[in-house]
Amino acid sequence: MHPVTRSGARLGLRELAIADVEALLAIYGSPEATEHLSFEPRNREQVEQVVAGSVTAATAMPRAEYALAVVETETAELIGSGRLALDPHQQHGATMGFALRPDVWGRGYGAETVRLLLDFGFNDLQLHRIGGPVLPSTRHPPRP
Repeated sequence: MHPVTRSGARLGLRELAIADVEALLAIYGSPEATEHLSFEPRNREQVEQVVAGSVTAATAMPRAEYALAVVETETAELIGSGRLALDPHQQHGATMGFALRPDVWGRGYGAETVRLLLDFGFNDLQLHRIGGPVLPSTRHPPRP
């Protein structure tokens, strides 16, 4: 299934493209945005590698990963990324994750992104189970 597109009320999902490196760097390079992700902030070269890998993975057969751009439908501006990775050990299962640019937090975009990813996974990919890991922050001590 390539290319992937999905639209919601305010957001859409589409395939990542090489032209998205700068917009994705605003997320993956941000200490604030990556605080709750499984990796430290990335530099331009690392983001270029991520995008190039995602573009290549999009045409793999069978496809095991869907790394998608999250865009505002009104402006087509990339404001985040979403990912569904098929679980090789569980037929019809996947894990999902997403990241949004910090300046768009607090608008309900996270919930809308999750709904779009779930809709795509369950309806288009016919998955039966989608999990989303929650990672504690390892960079800051717990608050008292």
